[in-house]
Amino acid sequence: MLELKNLSISISGRYLVKNLNLVLNNGDKLAIIGEEGNGKSTLLKTILGICEYAEVSGSINFKGNRIGYLEQSINEEDLNKKVHDFLFIDEYDYYNKVNNLYKYLDLIHLSVEILEQKINTLSGGEKVKIKILKLLLNEYDILFLDEPTNDLDIETLKWLEEFINSTDKPIMYVSHDETLLSNTANVILHLEQIMKKSDCRHTLLKIDYSTYAAQRIKKLEHQAQIAKSEKREFNKHLEKLQRIMQKVEYQQNTISRANPHGAKLLKKKMHSLKSQERKMENTLLTEIPDVEESINFFFEDVSIPKYKNIINLNIEQLKVSDKILSNNIRLDVIGNTHLCIIGKNGIGKSILIKIIYNELKDRTDIKVGYMPQTYDDILNKYEYVLDFISPYSNKEEITKARMLLGNMKFTQEEMIGKIKDLSNGTKAKLFLVKLVIDKCNVLILDEPTRNVSPLSNPVIRKVLSKYNGTIISVSHDRKYINEVIDNLYILTENGLIKILNHNY
Repeated sequence: MLELKNLSISISGRYLVKNLNLVLNNGDKLAIIGEEGNGKSTLLKTILGICEYAEVSGSINFKGNRIGYLEQSINEEDLNKKVHDFLFIDEYDYYNKVNNLYKYLDLIHLSVEILEQKINTLSGGEKVKIKILKLLLNEYDILFLDEPTNDLDIETLKWLEEFINSTDKPIMYVSHDETLLSNTANVILHLEQIMKKSDCRHTLLKIDYSTYAAQRIKKLEHQAQIAKSEKREFNKHLEKLQRIMQKVEYQQNTISRANPHGAKLLKKKMHSLKSQERKMENTLLTEIPDVEESINFFFEDVSIPKYKNIINLNIEQLKVSDKILSNNIRLDVIGNTHLCIIGKNGIGKSILIKIIYNELKDRTDIKVGYMPQTYDDILNKYEYVLDFISPYSNKEEITKARMLLGNMKFTQEEMIGKIKDLSNGTKAKLFLVKLVIDKCNVLILDEPTRNVSPLSNPVIRKVLSKYNGTIISVSHDRKYINEVIDNLYILTENGLIKILNHNY
């Protein structure tokens, strides 16, 4: 069990959490949701006592439990270690856990050979699996998972869902995978920044994610309807009162001095009317809900001819270093196809999509945009947000860039700030803005939705589903595949295989 009492977290005077009271019991699968920068990862780090940048008040009681923590990334000093050395402290530790090691390796679909590989040679998905394996081997009482689904293949995603649902251990996790949230969460903690990010609010409910999302929308719509109805009736009564007051004021100004009794009655009536006006001014009306607005973006004037040839790819061997990942890869893409490639971790999907980008990027008859899996591969070349968005732009284009960034819920500070200070989710939105500004009609996207909140992802999927250009992507987001994609391929050791009927 874990107990938080009146926990408040702030950074430079801005509150992320205020007076949070929470008890995490056995069997609780608590999902923390909210937009980028709202403090989800900070909350996990604060509870663990490893957050060095926030001011904290309140109490945190572990009740003697050991907490295992899956971070978003592996520490720099661990990347050069062999997997074996990352998993075990020493030989005694290894022999103590060896029986469970092979069971868990099989569960998460990893071979024994991976123990001798260096972590920096692994794919993104394999790194996530290794981190999960370390948690399992240490048999912690409570698990904290920060974006556990990033880079996992669909097979392992389903295993992770089964694991979360089958264990009695309390789990607190951050995830942007709506399918995982819907299939596993039984407690929701929603962190919001309201009043133009000057204040915060949290909602804690013992409820599943799908029900919470549906009820929240319904509740907000109902409250907004009541607020508008009350405001309409209030304005109607106020206008009527003001008309009467104007009439009485006119009568006061025109009444004869020879009629002091009438003047006294009018004064009394005006006094009563002003009293009613003061009461109305103090009337508490239902407020229109103050919530974080959804992101808003769209592609202008982007299209591509239906039968235009985009790429005819023919790769005999897909290799990394001397290792052959796949053979005989063939891919033909025409027109406004929306295509996605899936496959097990380490099979070479990101390598393949980078090859496709390099084949297309210098074409003059199409405008190609690329969103890599590791954002800093491109963003490290730029210091400031506007350097990346519009490096050579005039004043008008910079104004448009700022408007688009605002639609993506960038703050003024983020717009003029440094890229290194942005969260991964905000960096993902930065790439989307760049694709819009550049009017790209071919999008090469490597896991486009993986770092964006489940509250923003439905908007992104809707925009991409209506996109009139070509999309060539890699993704394990099952909602993205179902809603955006019309051609699905699986990358195997023997090339690309088209999946005719896909529904996840």
